[in-house]
Amino acid sequence: MARVASLFLPQLAIERLRRNELPRALPERAALVEPVDDDPGACSVPRGGGWRPGARWARDGKSRADVAVDAATLPLHQRPPGRELGRRSEPAPPPFRGPVPRVDLVAVPPPAPTVAATPLILIAAVGQRQVITAACPAALALGLGRGMAATQARALVVDLDVRPADPDADQALLDRLALHAVLHWTPIAASIGDGLWLDLTGTTHLFGGEERFCRRVRAFCARLGLTARIAVAGTPGAAHALARFARGSVVIVPPGGEVAAIAPLPLAALRIEPGALTAAARFGLERVADLLPMPRGPLARRLGLASVERLDQAIGRIAEPIVPVLPFEAPTAERRLLEPISTAEAIATVIRDVVEDLVDVLRMRGLGARAVELTAARVDGIDQRLAIGTSRATRDATHLTRMFSLRIERIDPGLGIEAVRIVAVRAEPLGATPLGTMLTGEDNAPNLAVTVDRLAGRVGEAALFRTRPVESDVPERAVARIGALDEAGNWPRWRRPARLLSRPEPLWNVIALLPDAPPRRFSWRGDTHVVVAGDGPERIHGEWWRRDGEVWAVRDYYRVEDEVGGRFWLFRRGDGVEVATGDLSWWMHGLFG
Repeated sequence: MARVASLFLPQLAIERLRRNELPRALPERAALVEPVDDDPGACSVPRGGGWRPGARWARDGKSRADVAVDAATLPLHQRPPGRELGRRSEPAPPPFRGPVPRVDLVAVPPPAPTVAATPLILIAAVGQRQVITAACPAALALGLGRGMAATQARALVVDLDVRPADPDADQALLDRLALHAVLHWTPIAASIGDGLWLDLTGTTHLFGGEERFCRRVRAFCARLGLTARIAVAGTPGAAHALARFARGSVVIVPPGGEVAAIAPLPLAALRIEPGALTAAARFGLERVADLLPMPRGPLARRLGLASVERLDQAIGRIAEPIVPVLPFEAPTAERRLLEPISTAEAIATVIRDVVEDLVDVLRMRGLGARAVELTAARVDGIDQRLAIGTSRATRDATHLTRMFSLRIERIDPGLGIEAVRIVAVRAEPLGATPLGTMLTGEDNAPNLAVTVDRLAGRVGEAALFRTRPVESDVPERAVARIGALDEAGNWPRWRRPARLLSRPEPLWNVIALLPDAPPRRFSWRGDTHVVVAGDGPERIHGEWWRRDGEVWAVRDYYRVEDEVGGRFWLFRRGDGVEVATGDLSWWMHGLFG
């Protein structure tokens, strides 16, 4: 069952303006902080007795008897407990920490702004008139409201603070709040001019229920200095109406109760156009309940079809989608063709053009593509997809086009392709390329990224890789695959074979002198090898913290050379003394070059 919350910020513009003015008052507030005493002198805490004169209940040099008398005069529910009176110490703020700076959209409670003595209004030009778009509570108490002419407001109130409205800054703050909601509260959130829509379907149990979630959102807005009201209902229209016109800062409508909840609200709660509101007043329609029993046909002729749609959206008869804000919008380019194409040459030409469009988008956003997906839409509705990846972020249109050309035979045009869309599904920040080294010739190192991408396009991305060391004593766990151009790190100075088998292979017919001598003969893969030289053992213990089977495990590794010059790296399970360390079986693990 769908659940939608509407967050209403009635004083968004005013509170944003005052919030921006808070940092200018920080030096004045810092001057009120008491200076730090760097030389406190001798300690005044008595030795023994368990009583600290500087404790919270014993200030001003009071004794414990005086505090007991003062505590007895308090009501029973306000008296301090005995463990608090007998506390030897208590936490205190660090004396050398300065005032904490305010950070935007961080849940740190800023100092409460002082109520301005001068009423504040924001004005904007509407045609040839200057009208009020926002007013502070003091101005609202004087009768100044939204939509009133600025000249009339100045005539009513002499000492009036008039400032221009900044709707772009208000929308930017709403967008940041919506992005915060997507990252922390719900995956679907959108800004709606004076608040947010939050799709709470299947998410409120993570916060302890709808009521606790609403309290948490209001507390977060209060820490940001914003006045908030929130309503939860089954439809976005009902939640929007209740957040703005219902009583109470938190309104939660049970599932199925949207009609009864919005029935007593005025028609303006349905977001009806002003002309439709005027027509409704002419017919004596003032409440939402007046519209519910009326037939939809005559109602649409009198108030317009949009008004009927708003009513049906609020009560749930018509769906009202929420267009969510995206934390990251992938760079996209698209070309729609006048006629379908089917030849390889025409497809290659369109791919080149759409790649150039994508590169322009990446350049404007300061990004480079790491993974690009191309979708060719056929006339029969079947999409053909191609995906490529790059070893480094790039905006080279020629290079991306060449990589798609290597896989163009995988596109089946069918009856024809009518649209081509390309998306950089993975992008990374990419600044401007410095040309100093290219002009002076100081660094002529080749660009291996282009070569690696071309090879990956032919043989596959999994065939190109490097290895890096991993902090592990077990050889098969000490190496990991990384990208062809990634940093490999520093390898330890251990003698390891050039080729390490993916899994150790058993050896047969091994002749060796226990417990420390290397083998003299062994059979592997059907061949018998006679050892002429050997070195070891190198003892490696199991990683007991991974699994119980490696608590006592021991491997003794040997480097041996046979009579034909082959060099091998093999090991024996167990130390040859304790049975729990291994079964004394021999295994081949690698070959030296």
